[in-house]
Amino acid sequence: MAYEMVSLLRMLIDRDGSDLHIAVDDPPAGRVHGHMQFFGDNPLTAEDTESLMKSIASVDNQQELQEVGGTDFGFAFEDIARFRVAVFKQRGYVGMVLRLIPRNMMTFEEIGLPLSLKEVISQPRGMILVTGPTGSGKSTSLATMIDWMNMTYDHHIITIEDPIEYYHYHKKSIITQREVGVDVPTFAEALRRALRMDPDVILVGEMRDLETIEAAVSAAETGHLVFGTLHTTGAVRTVDRLVDAFPTNQQEQIRTQLAGNLKAVISQALVPRKSGFGRVAAYEIMITTPAIQNLIRENKTYRITSAIQTGHKYGMNLLDEHLLALFRKGICKYEDCASRAQYRDEFEANARALGIEGGPAPLQPAN
Repeated sequence: MAYEMVSLLRMLIDRDGSDLHIAVDDPPAGRVHGHMQFFGDNPLTAEDTESLMKSIASVDNQQELQEVGGTDFGFAFEDIARFRVAVFKQRGYVGMVLRLIPRNMMTFEEIGLPLSLKEVISQPRGMILVTGPTGSGKSTSLATMIDWMNMTYDHHIITIEDPIEYYHYHKKSIITQREVGVDVPTFAEALRRALRMDPDVILVGEMRDLETIEAAVSAAETGHLVFGTLHTTGAVRTVDRLVDAFPTNQQEQIRTQLAGNLKAVISQALVPRKSGFGRVAAYEIMITTPAIQNLIRENKTYRITSAIQTGHKYGMNLLDEHLLALFRKGICKYEDCASRAQYRDEFEANARALGIEGGPAPLQPAN
């Protein structure tokens, strides 16, 4: 039986899945509520995967796949949904992963973002970073924040993405969305051009190299609000990653720039619900207070964790605190929360101290 892309995508949507995986020697598989499910019994052949790829990839994308072994693009599936697609070669065969992008923008309440962040993202200038591993919901959080600003302020908002995921439409703001590789060659080039387009807000889909990081920091410094993403976990690792991207002789300068311009770091992870239906986001929120500015400037980032821990009155909290709360409230299983903790030993000790059913086993005294 030959598989058709239309029926596979409908199956993913009907099951409330997030990703479709296409690989030779396995049936098509979907990630549903965080777990893999096969969408059939018959393994895919090389001809199957090639045919499925050609049914959605443009000639240019197919050529890029042949030349460099991979290509990424977004596409709309009828009027139902949009997908972000990664096509790649593995063991000489074509493989694909299609990520479902929900059509409807979600609110702060729906995705669990603290309402206090609305005040943070209302600032006229600075940098706000949303971080976490691939598939942790960064794009959804950013889309929610941009949509709220679009409804609230009369701004010019520019997004630079690879590829464009959520489509935004003009509301109170004017929105310009530029796709890397289609509308502009690189993130860094798009950022330079954006500064000549009378922007108020700039979203940088991925700060993946020194040139892009430099351009983003410069845009924040010159009076714009810049949103960016990094594949880091936690505020400490995020600040260190930005500083380490620069040569040693520039690191003191970038620390000073970050201290003055970084407004918040939102780090997140997605955790399957205990019920087996859906996932819930856990957040770490760092708001850059004068104390944290000093820690960044003085290269004492290792103390930021303590500053977040004592900064609840500013709307801050650690990722591990949120994960522990999800377990304590019975929303998520212990192991699912523990596997996403930044400091697992400490997380286990705190969970053990609570003595909640389903947590780690009590420590046995040594003989």
